[in-house]
This record gives sequence, structure tokens and C-alpha cells, in this order.
Amino acid sequence: MTVATAKVLSPARQLELVAADVARAAARYVREHLGRAAAAGTKSTPTDVVTHTDLESERRIRSELLLRCPGSSIEGEEFDAQYGDSGIGWIVDPIDGTVNFLYGLPVVSVSIAATLNGDVVAGAVVDVLQGEIFSATVGEGARSDGVDIFCSAPAGIDQALVGTGFAYDADLRAREADLLTRVLPACRDIRCMGSAALNLCWVACGRLDGFFERHIKTYDYAAGALIAAEAGAVVELPDANDTDLTLAAAPQVFDDLGLLVRGSNPR
Repeated sequence: MTVATAKVLSPARQLELVAADVARAAARYVREHLGRAAAAGTKSTPTDVVTHTDLESERRIRSELLLRCPGSSIEGEEFDAQYGDSGIGWIVDPIDGTVNFLYGLPVVSVSIAATLNGDVVAGAVVDVLQGEIFSATVGEGARSDGVDIFCSAPAGIDQALVGTGFAYDADLRAREADLLTRVLPACRDIRCMGSAALNLCWVACGRLDGFFERHIKTYDYAAGALIAAEAGAVVELPDANDTDLTLAAAPQVFDDLGLLVRGSNPR
């Protein structure tokens, strides 16, 4: 008679499960407030809004992460970083797509990445409206609702659907608009949907063939970039270039897309 043994999960995979569970709960809270959003103020510019739901979502996420993993460090969008001594860290975006949320548009996400000794090792992004959960562990692949996902394999850049986003600063937007005049004719089409985290996850599962954006923060891309990379996409983050660029794409079009978007540095 054989005795079944439970699979032992790696520490990073356990953090993925925590991130997914906490992000799922936060997404439920955010979804309950869709259509009832109230602005609490602005940040970098008058168009960079924060709502009361952003603030409460992050409070809830922080509280739950510390309950499950005492001694964690947490870096979030809305509040100052807090530091623990466990070696575990979290990078939190309580609502990615706040302007969409404010207007009731259906592209809103919650993003949580986990770090061990400073390195991102796991993450989860939840589509607030759809309830879809994207997650990954470094070296262990990426998943959507627990099912393995993989990036697309477009024939070339002219067949690639590309996602992007824009800065809040008007001068930067003007330069980014100039960049579009070079990228748009070269690809199948461009989509701008307002959540970098979801765009990266859509690269991971093949709904987009590539994504680029400048001037986004670590909490915008930390989880999504890992998910895209674990799904087979090529990913370049701002610390690897001097143009503050986040770029993710299927291997077949990464170089061509990179040449197009690196040709101008709208800083």
C-alpha cells in the first residue's frame, strides 16, 4: 500500500498563495465600491487622483499581510514604507487603474508582489471586475486562476497588438504622443487601458503581444513583470535602462518593439 504525501511548496510559492489570497479579498472590497468612488485628493498632478477606496484597500492589505507574515516589510503606493526583520517584503498597489475606478471603467486591478531578501520572488494581480487572478513564482511558471499561462508568438511586429499608458504630467504626455506616431504604424494596433499591472498580465497570457510604458512605479509593475517573465515574455525594467522604461513582449517581437520605443526618451 502506498501512502500519498502532500507536495511541499517552496517558500516563494507559499508567498504567491498569500499574495493571491490577500489580493483577492482586496479586489472584492474594491469591487463593492465601484460606482461609488470618492476622490480623497491628488498626488503628482491634478489628474493623478487618489480615492478613499485606494486608502482603505491598502490599509486592509497591509493589515492582512502582517497578520499572515509577521515582521514583513511593506512598500505601497499610498502610505510610507514600513520595515520588518523577517526578510519577507511586499510591494502593494491597492488599486491599479484608479482613474478607471473613479469613472466606473472596467479595467481595474489589485497588485501584490512578494520579496525575499529584496528580490521579487512571487506576485499576484487580480482583475477587480472579472475576478481573474494572475500569479507566479520565480522559476515555477505563471498561472491564471491556477492554470498555466504562456505568452503569444506573433509572426512579427506588424502582427503585434501592443499596450501602453501615459504619464500624468502634460509635458511628458506630449512627448509620449510623439512616440506613438512611430510605434502605431509599425504594429497591428495599440491599446491604452489604464492598468499597467493588467497589461503585463495580458502579455503573459497572450491577450497582448507587448507592452511599454515610462514613468511607472515599482508597485505598478513588480507583480505583473514577474508574471509576464514566468510566462515566457522578455521583460526589461527601468533599472536596466536609462529611459525609465518598462517593456515586456513576446520574444519574437521584443527586439523590434524595443527599437521603436527606445528611439525617443520622453523625460
